[in-house]
Amino acid sequence: MTETLTSSGVRARPVAPAGHRRGVGIGELLLDGGFWGSLQQTNAHATLTHCLDWMERLGWLANFDHVAAGTTGGHRPGWQFSDSEVYKLLEAMAWEFGRTADPDSTEWSHLVRRIAAAQDDDGYLNTCYGHAGQAPRYSDLSTGHELYCTGHLLQAAVARVRTHGVDELVEVARRAADQVCREFGPDGRDGICGHPEIELGLVELGRALGEPRYTEQARLFIERRGRGTLAPIALLSPAYFQDDVPVREVAVWRGHAVRALYLAAGAVDVAVDTDDHDLRTAVERQWTRTVERRTYLTGGMGSRHQDEGFGDDWELPPDRAYCETCAGIASVMVSWRLLLASDDVRYADLIERTFYNVVATSPRADGRAFFYANPLQQREQGAPMQPDAVNPRAEGGARAPWFDVSCCPTNVARTLASWHTYAAFVDDSEGPAGPADGVPTVTLAQYASGDLRVAVGTGELALRVETTYPESGIVRIRVLEVPERPVALRLRVPHWAEGATLAASSVSSPGTEQPSNIMHPARTAHSVAPGWVEVPGERAAGDVVVLELPVTPRLTWPDPRVDAARGTVAVERGPIVLCLESVDLPAGIALEHVRIDTAAELRPYADGALVTARTVELPDGGTGVPPFSSGAAGACTGHDLPDGGAQNPIEVPLVPYHRWAERGPSTMRVFVPTD
Repeated sequence: MTETLTSSGVRARPVAPAGHRRGVGIGELLLDGGFWGSLQQTNAHATLTHCLDWMERLGWLANFDHVAAGTTGGHRPGWQFSDSEVYKLLEAMAWEFGRTADPDSTEWSHLVRRIAAAQDDDGYLNTCYGHAGQAPRYSDLSTGHELYCTGHLLQAAVARVRTHGVDELVEVARRAADQVCREFGPDGRDGICGHPEIELGLVELGRALGEPRYTEQARLFIERRGRGTLAPIALLSPAYFQDDVPVREVAVWRGHAVRALYLAAGAVDVAVDTDDHDLRTAVERQWTRTVERRTYLTGGMGSRHQDEGFGDDWELPPDRAYCETCAGIASVMVSWRLLLASDDVRYADLIERTFYNVVATSPRADGRAFFYANPLQQREQGAPMQPDAVNPRAEGGARAPWFDVSCCPTNVARTLASWHTYAAFVDDSEGPAGPADGVPTVTLAQYASGDLRVAVGTGELALRVETTYPESGIVRIRVLEVPERPVALRLRVPHWAEGATLAASSVSSPGTEQPSNIMHPARTAHSVAPGWVEVPGERAAGDVVVLELPVTPRLTWPDPRVDAARGTVAVERGPIVLCLESVDLPAGIALEHVRIDTAAELRPYADGALVTARTVELPDGGTGVPPFSSGAAGACTGHDLPDGGAQNPIEVPLVPYHRWAERGPSTMRVFVPTD
């Protein structure tokens, strides 16, 4: 069943599963400033052009021209997967044009023509393999990334067909998908790609074009994985590309984090569209254990630099956290699919945490530099990145304009362009499989200022959301229009929001007090517990609902099994993880000297917090004394440190982690020692 389209892409959304819950479309929620609206505008006005300029400059776009002209051979700029960055940028552009109701642009048409010209007659499309002077097609499934690149091409086409309709890019993607099905179908080669992604693209393109063959091919790829068919890579086990254990038997995500998460997202898509309960349950099990034991406070995933991968349970060192930006985006992709499939609020909670503390952390305020890795501690000030050169992708502590492997900028671009489609969803089916009593439900899962106008049956529910969240915890919702049939409105109270309140005034109930100021909710508010909360009563135009979430600073203690964080504490404020930066410390005090006084009051400060701390004197690191010395019983004992208690307490500000290093290179830590 194909998507219903309008010229403005109202119903367009990145994920459109077969179930009865659907995310809102590109044109159904329009942001107007605030935290995410501002990021989205910067993305549109700066990041998209920034990415296009870099790929043109480095010759990644010219690779398509060389294939079209038959001039391949010799040096080819970029990694073997550089085509995928072009496709992710196209996807971002498609969502952006859909958001602004701009169906076309000269840049879009020119770029698509260059890509289309490079496609072989049978549908194969890749600039690194299969042409003069290049290795044969599919000759290196472990590291060649051909199917990975195709998957991103298909996702770009999904964005285009849903926001605009079938055009040249969509036809290019259709031919590429058909070629994959012929090559790797039931009667073709029994292979998989070393980097999952083709599965996502196939299912979603199958949904968009009404082609079940694509979903079946994705299912084949899922079932083939985990059987040790990929050629090994030096120093890396088959777990690196999830080829060690079949997907259904996996207990927890392992190996390369982005690959594991893309695979999981594709598995959920296949499970939902084929009604495979066992496969979906397997991914839910993997999500639960991974979030409990292998996920950072920020929502970041991946603790090992060697393979950009997951560590063992509780292996979460703050200073060596990899937490690739792309892994954060992939985590959101998995959680969103599980949320639509299950309605479990845990997935929305993790999405929020990851959005604010991984996705929002990567781009610089001007949208022209990015973090690739997102550690929770920076021990040394990073050197400023070269503003006009390709930079290393992981180390440094400063955002870079472009990387040797630049998967993160384009991934951020496509995510921000479609961010609002993850903010709300609709359950509008009837009967035993639908909402309670057959009443459609509109759920606000994330909070941002803007206008929501969503189709419910034959009518529309229109809401105006006013909030400065997360700086303030007050979310004010005005009902502008309701459909003829009853509709329920449901809100999310985050898991950390003990003490939240909800107030609802109704024009149909005379005498109820209506809040007149966004900063002063109604005095008739009642307490609501974390989780989903349905606004009581039927909604009518003119109603006002006010949700107040407590965004006062709070202490968060690490699990004692996380060895690297024992004896420390973090501070959060609402969904925001805070951090201590060296630029905020008094002269002469280094980050390692600070100890938080957990008995002292935490005070709000701007959008961060003020904490009381003391300082300690530490031994000179240049004395040649080892960090541990043998005690009388053979145990290791740390150096005797001065008490430090005689020093006056100091008050230091903690700032949102997503803004760290915006003021220049600094040292930073999220988990601060307490003694």
